[in-house]
Amino acid sequence: MAGKSRREGRIVRHRRVRKKVRGEESRPRVAVFRSLRHISAQAIDDRAGKTLVSVTTASKDLASKLKKSSNLEAASQAGKEMGAKMKEAGISEAVFDRGGYLYHGRVKAFAEGIREAGVKI
Repeated sequence: MAGKSRREGRIVRHRRVRKKVRGEESRPRVAVFRSLRHISAQAIDDRAGKTLVSVTTASKDLASKLKKSSNLEAASQAGKEMGAKMKEAGISEAVFDRGGYLYHGRVKAFAEGIREAGVKI
């Protein structure tokens, strides 16, 4: 990926992942977006083109529980919140779309938080 910016490289990797990963109502795709300050995710039914559940560390209810929104603890807490919302919506299984990011650090902590809440990824 010589000559490309970090963002363009991530988008190329994300497109490559998206060729294989599809979500449906019974097993939605959990798409993660990581910025420098926050982490956001959505459970998406790709067939209907609908977002079923979403969570972000920028939301008031989650931000009030966190000291800082850009660390492993915040990502893990957001994952647990996402898992709880998914369980509430009747979703027990999902596919994980890491969005072109490495499965490491905050992305990994988020996924593990979802698993701790009892959703199979």
